[in-house]
Amino acid sequence: MRGATHARWAVCALAAALTATACGGGHAGGDGDAVLSSSWGDPPNPLEPANTNEVQGGKVLDMIFRGLKRYDPRTGVAEDMLAERIETSDSRNFTITVKDGWTFSNGEQVTARSFVDAWNYGAGLKNNQRNAYFFEYIEGYDRTHPADGGKQTADTLSGLRVTGPRTFTVRLRQKFSSFPDTLGYTAFAPLPRAFFDDHDAWLRKPVGNGPYRVESYTRGAQLSLRRWDAYPGEDRARNGGVDLRVYTDSNTAYTDLLAGHLDLVDDVPASQLVNVRSDLGDRYINAPAGIIQTLAFPHYDKNWSRDGMEKVRAGLSRAINRTQITRTIFHGTRTPALDWTSPVLGTKGGYRAGPCGDACVYDAAAARRLVKEGGGLPGGQVRITYNADTGSHKEWVDAVCNSINHALGDDKACAGNPIGTFADYRNRITDRKMTGPFRAGWQMDYPLIQNFLQPLYYTDASSNDGKWSNPAFDKLVDEANAETDPARAVEKFRKAEDVLREDMAAIPLWYQNGSAGYSERLSDVALNPFSVPVYDQIKVG
Repeated sequence: MRGATHARWAVCALAAALTATACGGGHAGGDGDAVLSSSWGDPPNPLEPANTNEVQGGKVLDMIFRGLKRYDPRTGVAEDMLAERIETSDSRNFTITVKDGWTFSNGEQVTARSFVDAWNYGAGLKNNQRNAYFFEYIEGYDRTHPADGGKQTADTLSGLRVTGPRTFTVRLRQKFSSFPDTLGYTAFAPLPRAFFDDHDAWLRKPVGNGPYRVESYTRGAQLSLRRWDAYPGEDRARNGGVDLRVYTDSNTAYTDLLAGHLDLVDDVPASQLVNVRSDLGDRYINAPAGIIQTLAFPHYDKNWSRDGMEKVRAGLSRAINRTQITRTIFHGTRTPALDWTSPVLGTKGGYRAGPCGDACVYDAAAARRLVKEGGGLPGGQVRITYNADTGSHKEWVDAVCNSINHALGDDKACAGNPIGTFADYRNRITDRKMTGPFRAGWQMDYPLIQNFLQPLYYTDASSNDGKWSNPAFDKLVDEANAETDPARAVEKFRKAEDVLREDMAAIPLWYQNGSAGYSERLSDVALNPFSVPVYDQIKVG
């Protein structure tokens, strides 16, 4: 998921009516009913499961929806949630049985039709869903979502068929043994009839089937979630709800946490890391997560797609002193990256140390030589674009530019280009308005190498923001997805990563830990392997 998003191979209150008190910005309430407050950023898209491919919206969907699978909050492993059974004899045809007794928070039953209707909607070109890409392995996708952008000729996927109130079948275009492991991603969530009957009303107040329900949402201010008491799952919320408060500056959120006006910050700003231990003590969390930070490039811009630019990109990579930056800016919460995935995967999930090789190691002389051999920087300067409202990006972008300037011997070779809000930043990326390198964070959807490669670099993949395209890479990914042996699939994905390295399609910067700080009101606070707080397990009081 963008930070992440997509994948195909295989994480003091009684009610709003009560008056707020000063304790952590929450409300007073009985045991288990208290509401916690947490920092948040407005998502750029409506909170539709098939239209949300970034972290802020993903946090909400993970609280208000449950799918066929769910990724274990400790290990990230895909486990059955609403799936009673997923059966196949050939890794191409699947029969899925949905558990009985599940409803949406408006009382509607969750049935096989709830999933099939949602997937058909998500796959339809006319519905303009950013996660449509997830459904392309299902037969009929080429008619519901033509690759050339032409008019769709079918409204439903021919590979989906409801066979009973709780059963449906899925036929894929090719064998895909790990297909079940993808079904915990939010794009595959079920939808109630209310979504289709009055779509505008649903968008104003989304209805799901998870442990929380949406009480209210004021864009730019706050989204209030409350525990759904009729939730049938075992992961019932242990608090009364969560108020997600919009912040455009992570330092302000951190200051509010220290002042007792906020309960939880799940992105401790870099400028505060030097003092966070003394500020919070054991209420500071620094945990490994499946997140990588990279610099992406607008390959649709002729200045970045001309001959020799792979050398320029490699030269810029060699001009970045990752070791120094992660030590001085991030104080041990980042590790220099030597590949395009994450160590959290482990070797079984596809991680291997060092495929980037020397190209990810600082060497000023090599950086100058490569940039010169590649024809020089476009326009004589690179401007790194980033959103300024979350993530302490200014500090590290400035540090990266200082490193590049020093290595290249030109104090104007690199400069930061801040964009005010994450929503505006994402809109510029979507509209292909980038003219130079830009921040690209990726938060895994589940711990497999495919999730770090295909969504970001496969031709026309919906999270391929730089629009890089390489037939050799695509072919290897297709072959890996068709493998029934996970070990052989991993090897082919690694070969695809080698193709990525040869072109330096994006520059790996560092692997990111999840970080969080919380108030004295909270206990049992933890981050899952995706760096998102496990909100439903937090206790307040």
